[in-house]
Amino acid sequence: MSPYPSLSTDQVAALVELARQGSLRSAAEVLHITEQGLRNRLIALESRLGVELYHKSRGMRRATPLTPQGKEFLPHAIAFLESASALCDVFGQETTPREVNVVASGYLIAYVLIDAVRRFHRAQPDIQVRLGARRERDIEQALLDSPEIDLGVAAPYESLPELEYRHLFSMNWSVITPHRHPLLARRDLKLADLAEVPFIFYERGSTGRQHVIEAFRREGIMPHVDMETTTTDLIVRMVEAGLGVSIVPLLPSGVVTRGRRVGIRDLGTQIRPIDSGILVRKGHSLSDAAKSFVEFVSGTVRKG
Repeated sequence: MSPYPSLSTDQVAALVELARQGSLRSAAEVLHITEQGLRNRLIALESRLGVELYHKSRGMRRATPLTPQGKEFLPHAIAFLESASALCDVFGQETTPREVNVVASGYLIAYVLIDAVRRFHRAQPDIQVRLGARRERDIEQALLDSPEIDLGVAAPYESLPELEYRHLFSMNWSVITPHRHPLLARRDLKLADLAEVPFIFYERGSTGRQHVIEAFRREGIMPHVDMETTTTDLIVRMVEAGLGVSIVPLLPSGVVTRGRRVGIRDLGTQIRPIDSGILVRKGHSLSDAAKSFVEFVSGTVRKG
């Protein structure tokens, strides 16, 4: 057994920032992680050291959130971080940027991850996130086949047993039509009203197509598929051009159809919501850089 406790710089930095900022919320914002992520790091540090480092209960205002043991440990924590920084400069070279390799669907890259990665790079310039686009059905296999990929962001229909799924958000389905289409005049739009409509559908094997077909089959309807394509952006463009009608999952922000001349009708719970989240290999321990990215994306999604 190693004579040295396993401490990470992220755990120690969490305590130092808590002492500097005075609250979990402020410290989490400075470190660009969630409050729960900060608590997890502090709990792990306390477990390693075997002492309570900060006050958990809310009560009277204190000059510092640290316990006497936390205050005693603080100067050693600061020295620990300074030593870790010095280790990176032993050979007089700049620290090699840490990398996180992510595979994701085109939908999630376009409408969620591009903005999230841009913000993350601003907050953590020493961590490089590399995005790779894959079809939904290929993301899981890419994780299993390529050890260099850290995680996937996808909407799996059913996750493989070798992978662990961490939920991020769910999306309801909506009918999108050309501008002023007759379907938009219906007060209560049902799947049965769409039986004879020429549809633009996602390609075979995609999670989105499976959800929609499943819902139609429950109603005893076989939809009329006129065209197929791979991405939501192409579907929206084709609908705008008057080539047909489609059913797509939409983010609450409206970013998917913003600026497009299409009509939108929410289908509510008629189709099972599509769940999107993070996929990692079971038993695989994420690097600190990958954990930071997961915490940042999770926090970004929760904030909308």
